[in-house]
Amino acid sequence: MGSVTGFMDHRRNAGNYRDTDERIKDWREISVLPPDRVLREQASRCMDCAVPFCQNGSELAGMTTGCPIYNLIPEWNDLVYRGRWKEAYERLSRTNPFPEFTGRACPAPCEGGCVASLANEPVTIKNIERAIIDKAFEEGWVQPKIPSERSEKKVAVIGSGPAGLTCATVLNQHGHQVTVYERADRVGGLLTYGIPKTKIEQEVVDRRIRLMEQEGIRFVTNVEVGNQVPLEQLQEDYDAVVLCIGATRPRNFEIPGREAAGIHYAMDYLHLNTKSYLDSGFQDQAYISAENKDVIVIGGGDTATDCVTTAVRQNCRSLVQFDIYPARPKARSAENPWPQFPVIHQVDTGQQDAIAKFGHDPREFATTALEFTYDDRHRVSGVKSAEIKTTIVKGGEKIREVIPGTEKVWPSQLVLLAIGFEGAETESLGIATDQRSNVEVMGTTYQTQRKGVFAAGDARKGASLIVWAIQEGKEAADECHNYITGKTS
Repeated sequence: MGSVTGFMDHRRNAGNYRDTDERIKDWREISVLPPDRVLREQASRCMDCAVPFCQNGSELAGMTTGCPIYNLIPEWNDLVYRGRWKEAYERLSRTNPFPEFTGRACPAPCEGGCVASLANEPVTIKNIERAIIDKAFEEGWVQPKIPSERSEKKVAVIGSGPAGLTCATVLNQHGHQVTVYERADRVGGLLTYGIPKTKIEQEVVDRRIRLMEQEGIRFVTNVEVGNQVPLEQLQEDYDAVVLCIGATRPRNFEIPGREAAGIHYAMDYLHLNTKSYLDSGFQDQAYISAENKDVIVIGGGDTATDCVTTAVRQNCRSLVQFDIYPARPKARSAENPWPQFPVIHQVDTGQQDAIAKFGHDPREFATTALEFTYDDRHRVSGVKSAEIKTTIVKGGEKIREVIPGTEKVWPSQLVLLAIGFEGAETESLGIATDQRSNVEVMGTTYQTQRKGVFAAGDARKGASLIVWAIQEGKEAADECHNYITGKTS
């Protein structure tokens, strides 16, 4: 590294966000990158650490640490520090096909494994990654990579989320003719309809799709494979099929009163809001509105935070978020050592938005819902909650018990369920699934029990991070390429 003392000379500067009072009034991207000078200083904090845990993705204690895409992080950090931005972009592009997505939507497990955090704080890897690709687009360095030769092989990729787009990109670069099928009316999967535009503006997604089309990839929208087009038909028409359909079946919360109107799955709420915004700027009113309603979000993850972000901008009357976990410590506990992902108290941008509007953090920790109440029209009117105690027994199993006397009823006319997902929607595909309802594959080949049909991303792995989806897309594409060309891994 050019500056071996950078991590001591400069404090961590994670970048800026637009002022909360202003940003909650619109749907534009909220993050703002610092100037080049600051970015170069931050890149200089990357240590000459010999063993860069940041670039080797792994799972420790059930959490991801390091980069599953195997980004060459210290190398492009050094190039940014030296002001060699184009070379940094070229190095970043060797491993990551979509840094404009990961630099905005990834929770940065690379920073959790950063060696500099042992001395003080981790390098701002995510910001630097985004800065590299943003500058590359601004300077015109990002150009379509059109394969010089074409094979006679055709592959259908089902789903246009991160895994599907990655798989299509890799197969196209191998020279195969790739068609991507998407059941929604726009390409992008969760990048388009699952993540609020405050994190990824649609032009960022569309810009990449245009490049992929110029590279020869064909996109077909408004087609649901399995229902409108049988999977068997695609097997006849293509040399291989890759399922990148995500883990989109939401987990239900079956407590008394669940059937009341006004209780929605989080992804339905987020999808309809974004679609109405993109279609008409909300003029069609074809979305679930939180305006002047008491909103309760059940869940503590990223999707729940996205619901908080959205409800605040819809001008909700009040907002409460139930998090089943107790409040995290402010620093790593002895049970959460480096290089595990740090399980510490954080105030995400969604909670910051709620604080700006209501003056307090919306989260109620160690809290669960017991019952939904409803009015004479059978519309939800409130949620009965209680505090819970969580005990971890031998083997890591969590035993949760309601604490008597802590029951409370919260008024609510809109409840959003953001408690996770239960696997892929495979009913119409006739594909075998495992015990977790994920698409079952044979060994490490990514191939299902149907010859020539592969699976990758959340559909195979279960709901996970965008970086795992991208890596799965790369590996599945290589397995598919080997299959249709008769090569071995």
